[in-house]
Amino acid sequence: MGENTYDVVVIGGGPGGYVAAIRARQLGLSVALVEKEHLGGVCLNWGCIPTKALLRTAEIYTAMSHAAAYGLKADNIGFDLDAVVKRSRKIAGQLSSGVRYLMKKNDVTVYNGTARFVSAGDGAAVLHITDNEGGGEEIRGTHTIIATGARARTVPQAGLAPDGDKVWTAKEAMVPDQFPDRLLVVGSGAIGIEFASFYNALGAEVTVVERLDRILPVEDEEVSAFARKSFEGRGMRIHTGANVTGLEKSDAAVTVSLQTKDGDTVTETVDRVIVAIGIIGNTEDIGLEDIGVEVANGHIVVDPYLRTSVEGVYAIGDVVGPPWLAHKASHEGIICVEALAGEEEVHALDVSAIPGCTYCQPQIASIGLTEAKAREEGYDIKVGKFPFQGNGKAIALGEPEGFVKTIFDSVTGELLGAHLVGAEVTELIQGFGIAKTLEATEQELFHTVFPHPTLSEMMHESALDAFDRVIHT
Repeated sequence: MGENTYDVVVIGGGPGGYVAAIRARQLGLSVALVEKEHLGGVCLNWGCIPTKALLRTAEIYTAMSHAAAYGLKADNIGFDLDAVVKRSRKIAGQLSSGVRYLMKKNDVTVYNGTARFVSAGDGAAVLHITDNEGGGEEIRGTHTIIATGARARTVPQAGLAPDGDKVWTAKEAMVPDQFPDRLLVVGSGAIGIEFASFYNALGAEVTVVERLDRILPVEDEEVSAFARKSFEGRGMRIHTGANVTGLEKSDAAVTVSLQTKDGDTVTETVDRVIVAIGIIGNTEDIGLEDIGVEVANGHIVVDPYLRTSVEGVYAIGDVVGPPWLAHKASHEGIICVEALAGEEEVHALDVSAIPGCTYCQPQIASIGLTEAKAREEGYDIKVGKFPFQGNGKAIALGEPEGFVKTIFDSVTGELLGAHLVGAEVTELIQGFGIAKTLEATEQELFHTVFPHPTLSEMMHESALDAFDRVIHT
């Protein structure tokens, strides 16, 4: 190929884009990747990884606060906010550098700048690259993968327009200029609840506002109810079925007006507000309208193999819509590349087999159908549940809070869904992920030997409970 001409051009270096680039090189294709900021995207730099670093600090701080329960002494405990943030940023920087190493190792050409389509179709797309110094050049790609990610959704009419000062997005919440003694979080999805949990653990008075009738609305209803009781037990205040109707900022504070589910108006005065009401795809300013790529509801429309409405142009990750998860984006990148390369046995992504994790205290993890959704879809189901307080390892860890819930098709025995809340469930969920991929029934789970003493034994007991064979309750 000629200079600046590639088999594959990837726009965006997040967990979808950089994984797609590596897989394309493994298949012998020439690859260019365009990234305007930091390799690793939001996930490594401002999302998944640095927030987990912050939440780990909160976990350790909570454990220190309960040292006496373990026979330990920890007096006058406290935290250094600058050091907490510095650790988080150092970890993000380390991993971003690691992605740059992977690009070099795999001989991926990296362009630092922004890309815009000049044309597409007729066997190749032409893109104009504007580098970060203002220069520009054109490159060509036989196949072009859009992996531009998404950004926080805002509601300016209610005053929920982040200003970097009093009203934050997740990005500002990760690098606070000061610790907010009073915090209001708008939105109770994974992002909102994780930040609520972090600041609550470090001592802030936290209020969560959710417009739907329950927090964590994508989770099973039992998990949502259990989590709410736990969060409120830790001092959080939660308003569900409520809307933010106005926001007034002063030098000292923010006053937020809420309309409750009963139609009453209440006000909350806080130091900072975090807006976490979802995300919208980054579809602007890349020339999609010029080449005819279909966009609907702020996301690029794709088929099961991530092909857009324009030949040779593909899209993966958050920019194509929910679930907005890094691991979903990575798998879409691999599926997309293998399909365009003509690999055999390429399977479209099964969304029901994608685990979701929320790293609050207690942790939450799920896969597949909720109980309500399974019934709605017409399944005759069997439901099993096992409590953490019945597990020896959980008691030994001092973590007796939570449960494991499993949902099976009563006719075929197929595992339809699993929903967990409690310590380390974000690690346990992958066991159910493998079971879903292998299309396991209750029999495979019954006959699997789970080691003792481990938290994983609850997965076994929950499956047994669904079929009236539970041992330890």
